[in-house]
Amino acid sequence: MLYMVEMNVNIPHDMPEEVANEIKATEKAYSQELQRSGKWAYIWRVVGEYKNVSIFDVESNEELHTLLSGLPLFPYMDIKVTALCRHPSAI
Repeated sequence: MLYMVEMNVNIPHDMPEEVANEIKATEKAYSQELQRSGKWAYIWRVVGEYKNVSIFDVESNEELHTLLSGLPLFPYMDIKVTALCRHPSAI
């Protein structure tokens, strides 16, 4: 199942920089592991925002929820999930 996931990150301004950097490093390693596995198929940065648009290829809603809630930055994200299906005009 394919999903478009928009993630808007809102790290608190009062979070110590070293804590934020540690969370971001852990997040990067986790996300790259998911990309290598093929579950996180694509990721794009949204210009001018601390936001990304990603495509996930997972087996179920539950699997996507588990992967997203495992993100170290999850507590600081606003997430919008859109289920996708093949367009009849696609080649």
